[in-house]
Amino acid sequence: MTEAAAGIDRTAARVLLLDPSGRVLLLRGWDPARPEHRYWFTVGGGLEPGESLADAAVREVFEETGLRITAADLAGPVRADVVRFPFDGQWYSQRQSFFVVRADAGFTPEFTYLGAEEAASVDEARWWSAGDLAATSDRFYPDDLGELLREVG
Repeated sequence: MTEAAAGIDRTAARVLLLDPSGRVLLLRGWDPARPEHRYWFTVGGGLEPGESLADAAVREVFEETGLRITAADLAGPVRADVVRFPFDGQWYSQRQSFFVVRADAGFTPEFTYLGAEEAASVDEARWWSAGDLAATSDRFYPDDLGELLREVG
């Protein structure tokens, strides 16, 4: 099977960044190859060479939100799964592990440290409760995020 048929294989660390009331921070982005395909997603991303899941989670939280944490701040992984998705004309097969981090009251995310690709395809951050997710018609990933939020409390 060719790489194009199989997709680009990668491992990712995802983070459920929760505020004191249990809402999760989601970022809104889109696929550059399909700009009309907008969606909300959890903080996180692919591992860099030699990086552990925890190291990637710490790095991604800082890059995508400006929040400085350590590996000791992470709980989990609380879930691991595999997803396939298209992005910028290529298919990805991603093994991902989800961690939980709790932010202090009043934390406001900033996009100062986004990489060029993310800066070009992410435009908003918002805190979401499980109820907000159940009530929205917006697309978000993972699709059972409301259930996962209730599980991690």
